[in-house]
Amino acid sequence: MKLVVAIIKPFKLDDVREALHDIDVHGMTVTESKGFGRQKGHTEIYRGAEYSIEFLPKLRLEIAVADEQVEGVIEAISSAAKTGKIGDGKIFIMPLEQAVRIRTEESGDIAL
Repeated sequence: MKLVVAIIKPFKLDDVREALHDIDVHGMTVTESKGFGRQKGHTEIYRGAEYSIEFLPKLRLEIAVADEQVEGVIEAISSAAKTGKIGDGKIFIMPLEQAVRIRTEESGDIAL
């Protein structure tokens, strides 16, 4: 099992969710977050005053999947979240040792 963590732009969430649904991945956790990468934030003007926004709004998606689903999940997220502009995000893949469904106490891939 793997834990896929994706950092995406907030307005791309519906596209990513639909792309994952199309490949039969239905569960995910979404967390609002702030951060920056190479773009290092940006400058905006509000009521004539210029100010710097260092941490940009992002969404963190966490998706637990079976090993054989990882490549499909990466492709679905990449294609759905891509705008072609700086700050599109990142995808991280981590090993997941165990998963347990609390209600039924099922464990392993079946708990996903």
